[in-house]
Amino acid sequence: MFSSFKKITLAAAVGLALAGCSTVGSDFSAPKNVADAGFRHAPAGAQSDARLPAQWWTIYGDDTLNRLEQSALRDNPSVKAAAQRLLQAQAQLGLARASESPSLSVNSGVSNSRTSANTSQGLALGNRSIHGNNYSLGASMSYEVDLLGRVRRMVEAADAQALAAEADRDGVLLLLSSQVATTYWQLRGLDTEAAILNGALDSRRETEELVNARFNAGLSNELDTSRARIERANAEADLQEVQRQRNTLEHSLATLTGASPSAMRLPAAAAAGLPQPPAIPVGLPASLLSQRPDLAGSVATLRAANAQIGVAEGGFYPSISLTGNFGFASESLSEIAKGGSRQFSIGPLALSLPIFDGGRNRANLALAKARYEEAVANHEGKLLTALREVDDALSDVQQKQKQELVQAQSREAAARAYVVARARYERGVSTYLDVTDAQRSSLAADRAAAQITTQRLLATVAVARALGAGWQPQGPLATIASR
Repeated sequence: MFSSFKKITLAAAVGLALAGCSTVGSDFSAPKNVADAGFRHAPAGAQSDARLPAQWWTIYGDDTLNRLEQSALRDNPSVKAAAQRLLQAQAQLGLARASESPSLSVNSGVSNSRTSANTSQGLALGNRSIHGNNYSLGASMSYEVDLLGRVRRMVEAADAQALAAEADRDGVLLLLSSQVATTYWQLRGLDTEAAILNGALDSRRETEELVNARFNAGLSNELDTSRARIERANAEADLQEVQRQRNTLEHSLATLTGASPSAMRLPAAAAAGLPQPPAIPVGLPASLLSQRPDLAGSVATLRAANAQIGVAEGGFYPSISLTGNFGFASESLSEIAKGGSRQFSIGPLALSLPIFDGGRNRANLALAKARYEEAVANHEGKLLTALREVDDALSDVQQKQKQELVQAQSREAAARAYVVARARYERGVSTYLDVTDAQRSSLAADRAAAQITTQRLLATVAVARALGAGWQPQGPLATIASR
């Protein structure tokens, strides 16, 4: 017995030694990073270590926005769902790692049986039956010897998938924070337009009173009074439309923060106008992989696909499994712990070698390789998309800044034209139609200026999002992102 045990132990040791010497598949090599010197529309002086803070929205210095961001990251259902997906991936990793260790179980049982006295066995015993109780207590063990590293590749694939799920969770947080900031600045832009329209409405009411007074004095005609009423009503209608749009954005903010739309009551900003957009630190394209969770997650997916090739290759090679059990069995419960009740078995040390499978292993390997090549192509596409998003956002920042400078000239000229037109009308030099045209031009210029400032703020949000919005990878993700 001990000789057989030594042989089995020796065979297991040889299998373990072979397992440590070779591994199916190839070790993962991360794809080459971007080699571009800089972004096309980046401001001068961009540095590779430029990075936003983790709570990137604080660069705007708006307490209301800070509060909304914190609420969204805490209560949004999408964040909770992404967290659960991460927990699922980590549980799958735990299942894969369990395959690396022996499986040990303890069992016990009690039974009562009786054999027939009329069977051949019973006749051989003199027409007697065998009956009685049986008690058993024991433990069993099974272990797959990872001869060529197939199990290790399975664990590697599960580990990479868990990292991809973590990056996906971080990507959800990034997207959510940028959606909150975008919606918030759109709402504040409408607040600014509402303030402009309220000022215009007061001006039109004053003008309407002036026109009516001139009409009553016989200095004007009914056409002028109708035009004054039209302009005042148009301003009121525009104000209602702005309020409708604001309500929609307020409902969106409520949903993003995980609250009921009816519970969101966001008062108009106390300060007049919109803040100037902050400067966004822009790094180099080569650092983009360490700043965006979607790209780091894409690399983790590549690593998982590469490991799956090794798993598929393992199907061509033999697998070794070892089983054993030890325990006690007795007809009497009082005798179960005695040496005579002992029973055990070691082995078999089973080897399984595929000979003919109809091409299943070959097809499985081809499938794994095709999936890896697909993952490579998808990663290249994501990288190009990320570069385009950054340059698009930087271009918007530049062009909107130039547009704002030109629009300021238009706004100043329109305001002056309205003052002149009204003065000429009051002196009777020109008609009220000139005043109406000047009013419309001035209002349009003011609203356009507010909209451009809003768009500049939205462009900075887009830049922050395209650059990863302050994402800072932790643990193994940091290793992947730094490659």
